[in-house]
Formats: sequence, structure tokens, C-alpha cells
Amino acid sequence: MVCNERGKPVTEIKVVGKAKDTGTKIRFKPDPEIFEVTEFNYDTVAQRLRELAFLNKGVKLILIDERTGKKEEFYSEEGIKGFVALLNKNKPVLHDIIYYSGEKNGIIVEVALQFTDTEFETLFAFANNIHTVEGGT
Repeated sequence: MVCNERGKPVTEIKVVGKAKDTGTKIRFKPDPEIFEVTEFNYDTVAQRLRELAFLNKGVKLILIDERTGKKEEFYSEEGIKGFVALLNKNKPVLHDIIYYSGEKNGIIVEVALQFTDTEFETLFAFANNIHTVEGGT
């Protein structure tokens, strides 16, 4: 365990006991001297963690709002295929999800798509886990 304040460690790393599992626990409380806004919207944070769970398949993310005790877990074994399935779960789909994953010159690409019988398209693009709302890289 290590504690940080204003981006700098204030304690040495110390062993706090044996772990039964692996993983990292992060507790975050915004410092009002650094952040203008110190209150977070639970739904906004939950949506972001949901996206990250799909983008990083096999990683479990747990959100606990210590103000209310509300807790939610985000996990996906299918990754972006699961994200596409969630987006289209109430739409008439025209085919199974098309999925591709590959790497060339150290660049990893992952694509999942599915056409639906609806008027409007839903398109999400991400680069390095960041939602690129205007496309791009």
C-alpha cells in the first residue's frame, strides 16, 4: 500500500498482509486545491468504467460510491463483441457480429460490427481506451 497527496507519495510502499487474489485497489478523492469540481456524477463514472470493461476484456472494475454505498461491477469476457451485442440488444440485427483482431508493426487493431434494420447508425471509435467522438487516432 502507498498513499499519495497532490501526485506525490507521502508514505513508503508497505506490505499490509497476504492477498488471496491479484489486482490493484485505487481509492480516489479529488483534492479541491487541484480540481475545480470535486463532486462526480455516479452514472458518468459508471458509464466510463462499463466502456473500459468492454475495451479491456477479462478485467474486472468495481465502482463503490462511498457517499451512498452504491456498488457496481463491470466485467466482459467478450470485450468489444459484448459491447456491440449490448448496443444492439433491442434492435433487429441482420447478421451475427463480425469481429477481427490483429497486430502489425506493434499496432493492435480490434473491430466488431453488426448491421441492424434501423434508420440510424451507432458508431463508437476508441484509440488507447479513449472515446474518439470525432473519429481519428
